[in-house]
Amino acid sequence: MKKAVLAGVVLAAFATGALAQEKRVTVYTAHNTSIVNALQPRFEKETGIKLDVVKAGSGDIIKRVRAEASAPKADVIWSIGGESLEDNKDLLATYQPKEAAVLNPAYKVSPEWLPYTGILAVFAVNTKQLKPADYPKTWKDLADPKWKGKISSARADSSGSSFQQLATVLLGYGDKGWDVYKGILANFALSDSSGAVVRFVNDGEALVGITLEDNALEYVRNGGNVAIVYPEDGTSTVADGIALVKGGPNPDNGKAFIDWLLSKPVQEILVAEIGRRSVRTDVNATGLKPMNEIKLINYDMKTVAQNRTAWLNAWKKALADR
Repeated sequence: MKKAVLAGVVLAAFATGALAQEKRVTVYTAHNTSIVNALQPRFEKETGIKLDVVKAGSGDIIKRVRAEASAPKADVIWSIGGESLEDNKDLLATYQPKEAAVLNPAYKVSPEWLPYTGILAVFAVNTKQLKPADYPKTWKDLADPKWKGKISSARADSSGSSFQQLATVLLGYGDKGWDVYKGILANFALSDSSGAVVRFVNDGEALVGITLEDNALEYVRNGGNVAIVYPEDGTSTVADGIALVKGGPNPDNGKAFIDWLLSKPVQEILVAEIGRRSVRTDVNATGLKPMNEIKLINYDMKTVAQNRTAWLNAWKKALADR
């Protein structure tokens, strides 16, 4: 009898452990900590799935997933540049979410990864030290020597948003793209964290920052010393991506996380509380500048992905030569 009871206890413990394992999902993300902190408890409460988060830069996330490819540790890559996912599709598992029909086709690129939010490259300017007449209005303006050491930017080889900025200039200016960008690069005070860029501007350590719209909007909405400038010579809107990792340990929970993030209530939170653009066609961009008032360049994701390695190599050389 005692043996039977003991066996039952062991089996119950095993079942409980297995259930706990099924109720976890591991994600690698380049999201700002504030966004992770806002969404993580909501997801766990609504789904009962424990979210294990590893935060790193976009480039480091890809390196880690590739290093772990023979025995993946992550289930989902959450919010990194779409060009990084496009350039590393061999690491990803195709998944069609439950509400795929309402995703904006303008943000769709490949079946191996999904659009998560729409992001824009903008300038953040310090409103205490600069008057509106002094704000840089174009990418070319940032190449003026008067900004030397006064522009904050993350590194293009580690930050997806900073690589987007590089690609925006190269695509927007064509044959003259590198000439324009090298002038801007000469003025950069580089940061290892894209999330820190706007903080430097707000605190006056930099006068201008090149960042994502939602990063700057957080400071604007909270009464910080920051204003947003949309480049008059054109900026880019692209989708940062989300994807299942091929061979991840909890694929069903990973799918549940993706479905939750792309649901209408969560996409509305991302717009209203975080300042991202929704990738759903049925969510309005309330409180954000209308897209038809922003000049956009044609940001061809496939072209960007194909040139990513070459452009980053050229960026490193330009950095060394400045």
